[in-house]
Amino acid sequence: MEKRKLGKSNLEVSALGLGCMGMSFSYGPPKDKQEMITLLRAAVERGVTFFDTAEVYGPFINEELVGEALAPLRGQVVIATKFGFDLSGSDNRPGVAGLNSRPEHIKQAVEGSLKRLKVDVIDLLYQHRVDPDVPIEDVAGAVKDLIQEGKVKHFGLSEAGVGTIRRAHAVQPVTALQSEYSLWWRKPEAEVLPTLEELGIGLVAYSPLGKGFLTGKMDANTKFGSSDFRSTLPRFTPEALKANQAVADLLGRIAKQKKATPAQIALAWLLAQKPWIVPIPGTTKLSRLEENIGAVAVELTPSDLREIDSAASKITVQGNRYPEHLEKLTGR
Repeated sequence: MEKRKLGKSNLEVSALGLGCMGMSFSYGPPKDKQEMITLLRAAVERGVTFFDTAEVYGPFINEELVGEALAPLRGQVVIATKFGFDLSGSDNRPGVAGLNSRPEHIKQAVEGSLKRLKVDVIDLLYQHRVDPDVPIEDVAGAVKDLIQEGKVKHFGLSEAGVGTIRRAHAVQPVTALQSEYSLWWRKPEAEVLPTLEELGIGLVAYSPLGKGFLTGKMDANTKFGSSDFRSTLPRFTPEALKANQAVADLLGRIAKQKKATPAQIALAWLLAQKPWIVPIPGTTKLSRLEENIGAVAVELTPSDLREIDSAASKITVQGNRYPEHLEKLTGR
């Protein structure tokens, strides 16, 4: 698979990474561990070198899974993880767990992640969500210390606003920003992407398939179980799914022309936006992993991209990405 560099940092990863959250967390009950280990190793065999996890996924069990699966392949892969939630309480799900990016907490979190991931150094360490109670300079300074100690290689932010990115970058260069970006969430284009380009920071696009919606496999009748966090998202109510069908239909039309799938067009569109964008679609199925990898070979011409943009600009996507208490954690 072709490689991409995240910003000016020279951190080189496969053009598509693999988001591992859903293997343990958020999309229904945790999947069978042995099957997921097999899937993670199959991804490496097929050229994927970039894997995304976080201590809060599970919590902890997703890092353990990724650590166990990739231990024999350590020299071939880049593993990203995240800190920033306070997981000491009895209810430590994100959104319920409070934020905690105090420097001493970051250092504790990193010790735990190193053990679970079975590594001596974390390739890319993100602050999961901006903590309004801790100056971002203190956060960047703590990660800078960890880099100097040889425990972390690269610093990242997730869902941070432009002011925060600039302030953090002035203390410790930011290698990558992880944010949601796809054909149905294009807000980063206004301010975030130009800032990243100016500062030489890569973008890691999570939910590049709109949490499954852009695959064209959902409609207003799609039901989500109580352990599937999409059941709580405004964008996945039956009314919103119906209103947003136009986006999936557009991808379906282009996919037919290109002899590809809607998911492949959604990913190819992201890859075509900037050479420093790396989408990290998640999956728990080998067939989907292979389909997603196939997106790298889909060529969208300038006229294809104009057609997609023109059609997409006429569609107003309905529904917020997150319930209010989670939405307010983004863009700070």
